[in-house]
Amino acid sequence: MGAPASWPEPGDSGELDDGTRVEFWDYGVFALTPAQPGSKDVILSCAIHGNETAPIEMVRDMLHDIFSGKLQLRQRTLFLIGNPQAIMIGKRFVDYNMNRLFSGAHKSGDTPEHKRAADIESYVTKFYNEAPADGKRQRLHYDLHTAIRDSAYEKFAVYPFTHGGPYKKEQLTFLAECGVTTILLNQAPTTTFSYYSVRSHGADAFTVELGKVRPFGENDMSRFADADRMFRKLISQDQLDLPAFDATRHTIFDVYRTINRTQQGFRLNFPGDVANFTEFEQGYLLAVDESVEYHVEQPGERIIFPNADVAIGQRALLTVVELPLDQLELV
Repeated sequence: MGAPASWPEPGDSGELDDGTRVEFWDYGVFALTPAQPGSKDVILSCAIHGNETAPIEMVRDMLHDIFSGKLQLRQRTLFLIGNPQAIMIGKRFVDYNMNRLFSGAHKSGDTPEHKRAADIESYVTKFYNEAPADGKRQRLHYDLHTAIRDSAYEKFAVYPFTHGGPYKKEQLTFLAECGVTTILLNQAPTTTFSYYSVRSHGADAFTVELGKVRPFGENDMSRFADADRMFRKLISQDQLDLPAFDATRHTIFDVYRTINRTQQGFRLNFPGDVANFTEFEQGYLLAVDESVEYHVEQPGERIIFPNADVAIGQRALLTVVELPLDQLELV
């Protein structure tokens, strides 16, 4: 399969020289199946927020190397570029934050993001359902992001709610090899993309924050080298040769509070450039939602994902606290 004579259209398909089948399901949606697929079904997604460019560049380069024969695929892989319309205008989204629209939340509206989230759910379902029915397959999904602001921990991953299930040492070790040693546990259902894959498809799935948002061409891709190397290994090898689990590599945070914006006059009481995971002293006024004040309630409470400009009813701030790893059930 050489360079196409024209841009592909949804529904187009072809075959690479090594027998890998390439199906173009939609704009930004590439389903690749090796001639002899391994035991993993991997989704690598990016651009659920259209201005998070470094993961888009990573996925672009992986696809280029697969199509040119430089990277040989071994595992079924769905490359999913979430919001092409937002990419085209260089914005986080067109009308609505898409990462609040999964697990059926897209039914609440008809913006481009609502429609795209519904389509994405159908593509994930199709991809996992079309896997060989051998009963021994591993479903994996890494939703790649970069954050709006700096972070005291540059790279971190959100481990979606497991509904009482154990946390997996293999996945924590894989993320550590990607350079992601800080983990934020989400202890409740959400409408994020990664939680959708966990709850609806039984996948091991994560929201992976790899750094800070920058325009195309301004990313220092050397800062993403470990993640790029490990994702390439994941999809091109039969088995990953991971080191033994080492608890000392990981810093774990648990969500303590979710603070939503409920009023037009909501404001945060700290500068806009304050980094994720910044710790404030007990009693500090974090936010004001018109007549309601939110103060730091306990020592060690940190802020993450602050955004006073979210729509009314949406999350404007999380606070987190560090959690000893020995308090988790690990397998």
